[in-house]
Amino acid sequence: MRGPGLRAAAGLLAVLLAVSLSACADSGGQGEDELTIGLLLPSRAVPRWEKSDRPLIEKRVKELCPECRLLYANAENDAASQRQQMTSMITRGVSALLLDVVDPKALRSSVHAAQREGIPVVAYDRLAEGPISGFVSFDGARVGRLQGRALLAGMGARADRGGVVMMNGDPSSPNAAWYEGGARSVLQDEVRILKSYDTLGWRTENAHDHMSAAISDLGPAAIDGVLAANDSIAAGVISALKSARVSPLPPVTGQDADLDAVRRIVEGEQYMTVYKPFRLEAEAAAAMAVALARGNDIDSLVRTTVDSPTTRDVPAILLTPKAVTRETIGQALVRNRVYTVDQICTPKLRPACARAGLIR
Repeated sequence: MRGPGLRAAAGLLAVLLAVSLSACADSGGQGEDELTIGLLLPSRAVPRWEKSDRPLIEKRVKELCPECRLLYANAENDAASQRQQMTSMITRGVSALLLDVVDPKALRSSVHAAQREGIPVVAYDRLAEGPISGFVSFDGARVGRLQGRALLAGMGARADRGGVVMMNGDPSSPNAAWYEGGARSVLQDEVRILKSYDTLGWRTENAHDHMSAAISDLGPAAIDGVLAANDSIAAGVISALKSARVSPLPPVTGQDADLDAVRRIVEGEQYMTVYKPFRLEAEAAAAMAVALARGNDIDSLVRTTVDSPTTRDVPAILLTPKAVTRETIGQALVRNRVYTVDQICTPKLRPACARAGLIR
């Protein structure tokens, strides 16, 4: 990575301002009614893609480019399907592509195909390979460090050489290694990592199976904490721990601030999650895609670059994630209008919400 991540917020403001101003500019001879942006998301297994990212991107594209059309496809975590979807969009002559890649290596040839047709590709959330024009995401190493530090805090005295199980993400996703590297940088000299698993598809059921195997191999008393890469994985981990009648539950991390995860945190089943302001990510990606679709140069709109395995100095916006525990749900999520108290505090959870200070 080149350029400090702390300058990403400034880059985002510049992107949004510049693209908003360019909404009235000439589109280089191509009529607005001819602009089409393709959006390719990776799966439905992680709730955020359909519930947050898709509607937020669609809304912002329409705000920046009222006459733009948006084509959408979800790969259901299948790289072959995503290749076919991307080929279809290239054939239809889209003006720009927003690609949240399932498998960067498998989609590399498709990115090259888009380049040959003069179609810019913005990598969204996950860093794609090949000649991409831009990248918008969160600082993955920082996500992992937040998880690692929170896990140590949740483990308390057991953080001194305690036993930890790591439930990492899907190895085909470049973010999985990014998160894991950040977490290990915090944990490696503090705890004993007893088991480490890759969770194919980031699927809850796969995490459940891995955690059940860990409990069987290690015994529940040996497990002082679980580093779960995201909230879907955390759900499977916690389900397996409860099925094995582990009590009290060890601290379990997460990521994405899914509503079910927030409720588990209130209830005391999950220790923390990482909140990533999806609106900022979606708006930055939409702004970048609209600018590129209009033929505008985005190099002056961003303040950092990243290197992929195939491409150096990709213009990038890296946003800042935040750790959320029961004590900070109100400040981080309710105050920022991610969820209302009524959404979080179901009738069953109202006593726990009162203890957490969410209701009086």
